[in-house]
Amino acid sequence: MTQTPRPRPGLEKIAPYIPGVSQAPGVARVFKLSSNESPLGASPAAIAAMREASSSLHLYPDGGSTALRHALARRHGLEPERILCGCGSNELIGLVAQAYLDTGDEAVIPRYGFSEFEIVTRGNGGVPVMAPETGFTADVEAILAAVGPRTRIVFLANPNNPTGTFITGAEVRRLHVGLPSHVILLLDEAYAEYAEAPWESGLDMARGAQNIVVTRTFSKIFGLAAARVGWGYLPADMAEAVNRIRYPFNVSAAAQSAALAAMADEDFLQAARAYNEHWRLWLARELAASGLTTSPSAGNFLLAHLPRGLDATDVYQGLLARGVIVRPLAGYGLPSALRISVGTEEGNHALVSAFREVLKA
Repeated sequence: MTQTPRPRPGLEKIAPYIPGVSQAPGVARVFKLSSNESPLGASPAAIAAMREASSSLHLYPDGGSTALRHALARRHGLEPERILCGCGSNELIGLVAQAYLDTGDEAVIPRYGFSEFEIVTRGNGGVPVMAPETGFTADVEAILAAVGPRTRIVFLANPNNPTGTFITGAEVRRLHVGLPSHVILLLDEAYAEYAEAPWESGLDMARGAQNIVVTRTFSKIFGLAAARVGWGYLPADMAEAVNRIRYPFNVSAAAQSAALAAMADEDFLQAARAYNEHWRLWLARELAASGLTTSPSAGNFLLAHLPRGLDATDVYQGLLARGVIVRPLAGYGLPSALRISVGTEEGNHALVSAFREVLKA
């Protein structure tokens, strides 16, 4: 009997990551509010740096992202040898799972945590253990209760996607203290630059810890989603281990140049933060006036809960027909909610108008 190649057992259980829809068939003017992209685009300095880098496309990039790692170290007061750069923070999350999860090992994930956590866990033969949340927010006691003898990693996006919620620095420290020393606490801080107190970064905590990994990205507030560049701060021995399996030249020269320029443009960063704060609050007020509730968000998006009796799929399709694209969340176990990115001023007004039309219908 002829046999065909078979993938690792368990891969058939993985629900592939589905990015936000980009098009609305039959609609001339489309507002994409489904992928948490920057409505202001990227810094002009970053765009110029990427264009300049295009003159050297025949050359391999710096395989160690040396200049970028050292710039990140100076900005955050970190050791450059403990920083790794990747093709988005997703790559680094996957590399940590690849290096530290063996078949049958468990990873604890908050119930509405970033979907990539479950994908990388199952992809490396691990078993995801979902911890209940309270008010769509990670629950430290529930996470600690889910930790068992086979637990190797606890994943926590803080602020979280798709809910926008976060736990305070005190709660993160309590979580870390409660974990066995051999269990990795991976803090994904993709939305760190949008968050405000009482949120705290885990970078300070990670400096003196041997089991904390912090990942960040240039895809969100820096507007470099297409460049695919992220970074992580790891304990020295973990950085060495992960570096052994990191693909060579994993961050393009253009992406490295753009990230360096984006990080140096402080005026653009502050403008993006102020813009997001204003329009996120505006959207929350306008949606509330239409009868929707939104979870408190520290990101560049809102988790909108539909009034009882409304079908999220119908509402999503109604918005799509009007050229407004948002993110349905049935795959996250949130069938009555939609994730809505903060868009351009025109896009935000178009969303509110379309919502009113759909809800009225």
